[in-house]
Amino acid sequence: MRVFRFAWFIAAVGASASPALPQGEPLRVELVAARERAVRLDLQLSGSIAATDSVEMSFRQAGRVTGVLVDEGDRVRQGQELARLDSVQQDQALRVAEAGLAAARAGLAQARQAADRAEALLARGVGTRAARDEALQALSEAQGATERAESTLDQARRAVGDTILRAPTDAVVTARDMAPGQIVGAAQAVLTIATLEGLEAVFDAPDHPGLDSALGAPVRLETIDIDRPPMRGTVTEISPLVDPATGTVTLRVGIDDGDGDTALLGAAVRGHVDIAANAGIAVPWTALMRDGDRPAVWRLDGENRVSLVPVTIGHFANDVVYLSGGIRAGDVVVGAGSQLLYPGRQVRQAEALP
Repeated sequence: MRVFRFAWFIAAVGASASPALPQGEPLRVELVAARERAVRLDLQLSGSIAATDSVEMSFRQAGRVTGVLVDEGDRVRQGQELARLDSVQQDQALRVAEAGLAAARAGLAQARQAADRAEALLARGVGTRAARDEALQALSEAQGATERAESTLDQARRAVGDTILRAPTDAVVTARDMAPGQIVGAAQAVLTIATLEGLEAVFDAPDHPGLDSALGAPVRLETIDIDRPPMRGTVTEISPLVDPATGTVTLRVGIDDGDGDTALLGAAVRGHVDIAANAGIAVPWTALMRDGDRPAVWRLDGENRVSLVPVTIGHFANDVVYLSGGIRAGDVVVGAGSQLLYPGRQVRQAEALP
């Protein structure tokens, strides 16, 4: 009973508000043909900016840190010394190896002279083959000892060099995990450096079915905590594995216009990427009404009369609602002016304003 009274009230208000509109004349509204369109969702992600290539630096041997020459944010050049370990033992081993090589070379020189004398005596007929063979054997042993001493010296030099941590390339220090006096282990990460060749934004994205279509897609980037013009990027990598703790996948975006700006490293960033979803029936948002607790639209029949049809909403977009059920492509629905309708009301297309 209330529905009929409400419809009578709307008709009465419409008649009193528009005295020029005769009773029963079709109401002028916006008529829109529903169309099936591919759905592009604006996926908004929050993440941080990192270097495209990062390197964790570590010493090859354990020891006590005696000096750290850089801090976070410092730019370094290739070959620059970054940190140093206590090298007392390595220096002593180096001096012992140098002395050992010197002794081996002296022994080699004596063995070579003895072999030359034995060969000369045998040539003059006053020496024996046994003496010559013995001298040649001593020479061979001296040569082997010299080679071993040279190898030991090379190892000692490398051990001394390994107490100094040097930059492998031009970079910026992004993390420092050591201090003078600290004992560090072999291969323990103590510094992290980032190359200046490129930047990327790293996001934890929801595991959306259409996320795979984002690979290679353009991305709009906006910094959150620093004042900088928007940037552009491209999705370069989508992790195939889902993080079991968060239910997200890692998405990496190469920044096209970062220009190696180290001030951006670690900055929070928001990314906008369009991903494909299932196609839907697109209608203007002004067409959306309510039928009880369900969304609905006014659909036009062959006599230009409207009926309220429940629909299922798939996605929302700017000025458009994508429906996944209730109407079909080609159906004509009412857009602007739908709030003035009731079932069976006859309508016609409103003329466009000049």
